[in-house]
Parts: sequence; C-alpha cells; structure tokens
Amino acid sequence: MKLSVVILNYNVRFFLEQCIRSVQSAITTIDAEIIVIDNDSSDDSCLMVKTIFPEILLIENKENVGFSKANNQAVKVANGEYVCILNPDTAVSEHTFISSLKYAETINNLGALGVCLMDGTGAFLPESKRNLPTPKASLLKLLGVGKNYYANHIDKNKRGEVDILVGAFMLLKRTVYNEVNGFDEDYFMYGEDIDFSYKLKKAGYRNHYMGDVTVLHYKGESTQKDKAYFDRFYGAMKIFYSKHFHTNIFFNGFVNIGVSIAKATNRASSSKNNSENNTTKKTFLLTENLTLLKTISSTIETPIKSVSKSIFAYKTFSNNHFIFDSNYMPYDQIFRVMKDLNGKENTFRIHPPNCNFIIGSDQSDQKGTVTVFS
Repeated sequence: MKLSVVILNYNVRFFLEQCIRSVQSAITTIDAEIIVIDNDSSDDSCLMVKTIFPEILLIENKENVGFSKANNQAVKVANGEYVCILNPDTAVSEHTFISSLKYAETINNLGALGVCLMDGTGAFLPESKRNLPTPKASLLKLLGVGKNYYANHIDKNKRGEVDILVGAFMLLKRTVYNEVNGFDEDYFMYGEDIDFSYKLKKAGYRNHYMGDVTVLHYKGESTQKDKAYFDRFYGAMKIFYSKHFHTNIFFNGFVNIGVSIAKATNRASSSKNNSENNTTKKTFLLTENLTLLKTISSTIETPIKSVSKSIFAYKTFSNNHFIFDSNYMPYDQIFRVMKDLNGKENTFRIHPPNCNFIIGSDQSDQKGTVTVFS
C-alpha cells in the first residue's frame, strides 16, 4: 500500500465528513487507506463514520488522549509506505496526494512534506512554513512583533526546504515516522508539530514545503487567544526548550513575563467576533443542479442566483457570498477562486459531494459555520 491518511477527530462531525469525502476523491488512483481516530467526541462523529463510511478504519478512544498519542496510535496500525497526518477541518484537492507523493519521491532524505494551507477566506496561513523557533523568535511572535518566526525566505507558492511544518498536513514515510518515534507524547496540545519537525532535522532528514499544492484549513493557527491558549502555548514552549535548548531560571522568568504581557494585550480582542452577516451580500451558487438551488434557497431564505463558473473569467468580485457545489466545481478550482478573491470582502461556503449541508468560515480563529438542509 502506498499511502495511509490519518485523520484525528474531536467534535467536528461536519468538517470531518467533508474532509473524508475530499480525501476519497483524491485517492481514487492511489493504493491508499483512510484511518479516522476519534478522541472521545461528544457529537455524532463516530456514528457518522460508521454509517456513511463503513469501509474506513475507525478507532474510538474513550478519553481525549491528545494529538500526539492519538496519531501515534493510528500510525501503529497503518499499512502505507507513506503516512499523511491530516486535520479533520481540512479539505484536499483532487491532485493533492498525487502531486505530493510525486514530489516526495524526488527528495533525498525527506523528513516531512508540507503544503500551502489557506483558511476559509482564501488567505494564506503563514504557519505552513516556519523557521526553527528559537526562544527569542517564539517570544517575539507570542508578543505579536516577531518577523523571523515564519520561513519568509521561500515564497508561499514555491517549493523548498524549511525547518518546521504544521501538523494540519504532514506527509512522510512511515519508516521515518517510526524511526524518530512519532510525535512526542509529552505534548498534549500545541508544539507537537514543532518538536516532530525538529526531531526529523536532528535525525538528518530534510523537511520540505510544497507551495504549489493548496489545502483548505478552516481553523488556522490563530485560535482564540484566551488564558487557556496562552497557558497551553507556554507549557508547550517549556517542554520544547527543556528538551532541545539550554534553559535556566532567568530565561524561564523572562518568557513567563512575556506570556503575561501577551495575555493582557490579547484579552480584549479574544472574544470579539468580526464575522460579517452574509445576508447583506449578493449570494451566488456555482452549480448546474436546480434541485440544490431550490433546497439551499429554502434553507437560508436569502435571494440566491445560480451561475456558471465561467463568470470568473469576465470580471472580479467584491463583497459577495459564494456557495460552491463541489459536484460541479472540483476542489482544485474552488481553491483557486477563493485565493483569487481573497481580500475583497468575499465570503465562501462549500457544498461537499453528496452532503446535506454547506460549510465554511469567515475568519481563521473560529471553527466556522455549518448550515444543514432541512
């Protein structure tokens, strides 16, 4: 078997369904398997997988064991030459794995391979490629003034070697994963991907970024920055530096002060929701399915115009709301349109293939929204 796609889920049932369906479309010509591991979700994620995707291997944990331990569990039963660690709140294009595997085969001593991640607005997520997070760089980043945290020496659309990749999408050989003992289970949340990337580098492997392949990642790095976030982030920093750097009481005190400042400066904005009301926008549905048009129109009760994807060849759009029917427009085309229209106050929703909902996000610090058809 060539590829095992490992998806760790926790309470994102609809995002998980879209993720699985997009992966299935992307592995039709690859000898591959999908493994879903669930960290004791309280929603009906597991029931959905067992009902809709009975052929998929589902591992149901009875408690939330965290990111590292769960992914390690899944990789232990994987059969692929390569494994891809994939977040459930992602969607891949039809060519994602074909292109990634082809590129991976050309790299000597490949560690992990990452791709260009964009959020639900079509904006590039800079955590797709990062430099080694030295204590100084991480602290400045936490305070919002760092410039060297991200790997800006490589254009977001280009390819090249980087230090650190993000755990939302990591593709690598299973033998390499096992050689470095997978993700460090001392981490529960945050920091696992940084530690893993660095372990690969220390073992003599080269991490690479592939900017010409785009993956949609609804919830970006900028999760809601409340007290719990900073406490977890700081805890992950302490674990990472204690394992890989020389620290002392003065360094720990300095970082502690920085985290306290970051908590104070971000508290005011942590609960603010800037998501715009999409009912004020013109809404376009990209489809040829008139039944879908009728269903969505009756569900969201706003005027919707059904249009052809050819409209993007003739004009640019701003302050509009677009709903993409993925049975009409493949994910690869949807991603290109979202990137092209990013920054122009447009918002986007996707109707995944054979689903009874539309899904999307208007900002990368939230999980997004789901509208289920009645």
